[in-house]
Amino acid sequence: MVAVSSAAYSTNSYYKAAASAQAATATTTASTAASGTGEQAATSVTLSDEALAALAERDFATVVADARAKLSALLTEAGRTSPLEGDKLALDLSSLDARELFAMASDDSFTQDEQDAAGLEMQRRFEAALAGPAAVAEVTGNFTGLYKAAAEYLDSLGAEEKAGADWIAGRAAITEAQKQLQAAPKTMPDAGADDPVALYLALVEAGEAAEPQAIEDVATGARKTLDTLYADAIKAGKVPTFNKSTTVGTYIDMSKFPSRTLSSIVLDATGQFTTQEVSAANTALRDKSGAALLAGFQNAAKSSDPTAFSQNIMSIFASMSAEERQAAGWSEKFYQAAVDSYTTTSKLTQMFAQAGGDSTGFLSWMGK
Repeated sequence: MVAVSSAAYSTNSYYKAAASAQAATATTTASTAASGTGEQAATSVTLSDEALAALAERDFATVVADARAKLSALLTEAGRTSPLEGDKLALDLSSLDARELFAMASDDSFTQDEQDAAGLEMQRRFEAALAGPAAVAEVTGNFTGLYKAAAEYLDSLGAEEKAGADWIAGRAAITEAQKQLQAAPKTMPDAGADDPVALYLALVEAGEAAEPQAIEDVATGARKTLDTLYADAIKAGKVPTFNKSTTVGTYIDMSKFPSRTLSSIVLDATGQFTTQEVSAANTALRDKSGAALLAGFQNAAKSSDPTAFSQNIMSIFASMSAEERQAAGWSEKFYQAAVDSYTTTSKLTQMFAQAGGDSTGFLSWMGK
């Protein structure tokens, strides 16, 4: 049994999702004097991936400084002195990467409000990462994918966080859970009190999962971001435009906006956006939605599991906020269709197996 704490982020500093890691590439060139001449021969030295990563890695003091700079800029842009409002996130911290967020949560140079806000964001990211796999597990009864997702996120965290006792205990619990799941994939593992997945499920069941920033606040932030982009374009002597093919203006690329930000513009509950802005945001959001579906289909096409695409749709749906689903046009009927498809295909697979067939034969019969 997992004890549920009302503290958003207290004893489990690993309870978070890691931001996507960016691969760094670089080369260095050394010049040596040619023997007996005044000419120089250039020798190109290609560094290993490990060496490149070491060169690109910031020391933690730099990470702390970068986190402070980003947070200060966000607070200034939002006209706030604290990232919290009534113990809830009032600032979009998605621009901070995993190490910066950990620095903000753990370094004493940040105020208590700032540390608490970082903790809430860390919890929100982890929960967002597990939401999709958890929805699939609820339908299929198989917890393997859920724990695999948790393991991948823990493994992608920064070295500072991995050195902590909480991360070590949490990762060990995940490893133990995965061992148990090999023998019984449809039985919730008992990996002890340090299991972050069990904690997540308990928080969700108790209604204490982290809440995202209010959509109205997201919209206000989006309005300020757009106004800043417009001002920068005008300052450069160009006209801001949503026309990607412009040769004289500055293209305002909404594809770089997070899905929740785009959703706040599309829904425009506060009436802050123009028709052009809503249209551009809608196009960008639909493109993201379509790309997610395509990726889910391509992933399923490589799988030997005929229910893979249905599971991918369920996972994507559950990972979206209610506002994102509404803005993208993903209704509950769409989700239910995926569940029904999974159920029907599973039954057909079982019937085919009972009739003496195998999964390969069933996939051929299904046209895969």
